[in-house]
Amino acid sequence: MTTPPVHAPDEAAVPAARSADVPGADAGADAGERSSRGLLARAALLTAVLSVAGSVLGLARDQALARLFGAGRETDAFLVAWTVPEFAATLLIEDGLAFALVPMFSLALARRAQGTVPGDPVRALVAATLPRLTLAFAAAGALVVAAAPVLVPALAPGLPDHALAVDCTRLTATCVVSFGLAGYCSAALRAHRRFLAPAAIYCAYNTGIITAMFVLGGRWRVRAAAVGVAVGGLLMVAAQLPSLAGQLRHPDGRPDRRRLRFRFPVGFRFRFGFRRDEGAGAAPRTSTATATDAPTPSAGTTAGTHAPHRGTAGQEAPAPRTTPRAADTPARPLALALLGTVLLFALCRQSQVLIERFLASGLPSGAISHLNYAQKVAQIPMTLSLMLCTVTFPVVARAVADGDTERARARVERDVALAAGLVLLGTATVVACAPQMVQLLFQRGAFTAADTAATAGVMRVYALGLLGQTVVGALARCYFSAGRANWYPLGAMAVGIAATAGAGAWAVGPWGVSGIAAANAAGITVTAALLVAGTGPRSVPVRVRRVLGDLARPVPVAVAAAVAGALVADRLAAPGVSPAVPLAAGAAAVVGVFAVLAPVLGVRGAVPAVESVRRSLRPVTRRLPHGRISLRIRFPLPRRLPPGARPRRPRKSRGSRRSR
Repeated sequence: MTTPPVHAPDEAAVPAARSADVPGADAGADAGERSSRGLLARAALLTAVLSVAGSVLGLARDQALARLFGAGRETDAFLVAWTVPEFAATLLIEDGLAFALVPMFSLALARRAQGTVPGDPVRALVAATLPRLTLAFAAAGALVVAAAPVLVPALAPGLPDHALAVDCTRLTATCVVSFGLAGYCSAALRAHRRFLAPAAIYCAYNTGIITAMFVLGGRWRVRAAAVGVAVGGLLMVAAQLPSLAGQLRHPDGRPDRRRLRFRFPVGFRFRFGFRRDEGAGAAPRTSTATATDAPTPSAGTTAGTHAPHRGTAGQEAPAPRTTPRAADTPARPLALALLGTVLLFALCRQSQVLIERFLASGLPSGAISHLNYAQKVAQIPMTLSLMLCTVTFPVVARAVADGDTERARARVERDVALAAGLVLLGTATVVACAPQMVQLLFQRGAFTAADTAATAGVMRVYALGLLGQTVVGALARCYFSAGRANWYPLGAMAVGIAATAGAGAWAVGPWGVSGIAAANAAGITVTAALLVAGTGPRSVPVRVRRVLGDLARPVPVAVAAAVAGALVADRLAAPGVSPAVPLAAGAAAVVGVFAVLAPVLGVRGAVPAVESVRRSLRPVTRRLPHGRISLRIRFPLPRRLPPGARPRRPRKSRGSRRSR
């Protein structure tokens, strides 16, 4: 899909230079900005909570796999088959398909808001893309099933049990279809700013795998985990279909509600509501527009024009500029060039796993398992730090569709800085407490202390590349936010993959699995540097020097925090002590040192975070004036009676009689 080049901000948002001419524009813009920030904050919090729940269930899945099947040849065979859902998740849910579909849905929503295109552009987009993509997913899944006997030896030539890996690969191949549909639903819902169902899919997925392993593990052994992958993929689709159907059923995204309010004398209200779909002649519901919403033509305006802006006094403001936007172009089908660049970029990025397992297949048994467990735990900070970028990606795509490059640039720079600070905090925690983490999570059943030591060493090396992984994930979104083909990210990723393969082949001999992890960190760091250097006309034009400064400031803070946390964790570790104690103490030391040094070194986002915590710790009466209690007691004074007058006895109240 080809779109016009990104233009300067236009009438979609009133610029600051014109706000003085339009009375009330500043107040409306500030209110829209606060509303948009509140929505993004709530969405990021909701996504983070559900992502943490999904990660916890993922750890429970890995714990069940380690406890039931250990870290031997059987687990290695399944983990080779696990390459299929790993690739499918990256290509179809997390990065690949989302980079192509979110800008397309954002563009369709912008056209719907303008009303310049006949019919519903969102429904037309779904009708044009979903059937074709479903057929493509089914064909790809069938190809994986047929090519499994050839695919497994190519992925892991030194694997002892190829037949078991082939069986597991054919069972997991069903996830190509289910993950594709789940990724389509996630992209559509996120573009509509609906984040609950997309954030909950990994909870459903891991629940299906865990249930299958415990129910079928005794009979089918590790093949039960492959069956769980197929079941979990179906649950991912089922978790999102009702929400997506509701968005497509109501074109405005908000069905008409008529509320009947019943008031009771006890001080509360009861609301009863029912929904009514708006007919063809019904007037559309109006909603509060945010800074990223496109204006809707009013009565008397023609397609492509907008009603004049009016101030509070009814005075007509100067006519807005009519700069063309991406939303003004006619709707076009999904372009193969865009889809090809996005999928090839995601495939190239995920091929790091192929290189690791290819190199580790020649090492002693259990090496692939150690790499897998270390990678799963070490990538949790990266996953959580990218939740903000996942939530704001539709905002960036909508801003680009509206031509507001300034807003898109500010959003991308802020996201990169905050994600870098969060991932470096997590990196320091992983480096400081890696042995305690692995011991607490996995050391039970067939997973021995030797496996713990090997996995912890690999995990510490993996953590060195987390900043590069986060930068690649954050900046890749701004390269594809315009909804057109861009080959530069693929080239940068190819250079990083070549560096990973060369360094891994050289380091696997002397250092084994640790050398493979170091090559991974070096390759992804090279890709991140190329993506930062290439921003500009190819993507959202961020300021490179400012981004580099935001990335460099938290690094010494993370180093100091990791050293302090490691000293505390090693000091408290003992044979008879639970690993949770040194883990909690080391993590607390990391967070404390990071919180103290980050504002001093000017880490972006650290000062607002500290201020928010400080405000939350203020006394309640300072924030809630109505919560104060003032107590006033009146004491009656004796009165002088005239001569001969008798004092009156106080009348007893009804309450006193009842109390007797």
